[in-house]
Amino acid sequence: MLSALLTTTMSYMKVVAEHFASNDNVKVFIGGAPITQQYSDEIGADGYSEDAHGAVVLVESKLGLAKSA
Repeated sequence: MLSALLTTTMSYMKVVAEHFASNDNVKVFIGGAPITQQYSDEIGADGYSEDAHGAVVLVESKLGLAKSA
């Protein structure tokens, strides 16, 4: 999970996503104030969340850890 608070750090998210793109064992999830779903799609991240709670739900879902109701 990567989080950016400043737009100046966003470019490094792309570097990290590209680095792990060929590794099926690593998932890259991003979020933070300047981040959007569109940016997540553009850099090839495995997921995006706009807040911490959403990130937990996203990771649980993507990794098959979602709790049954």
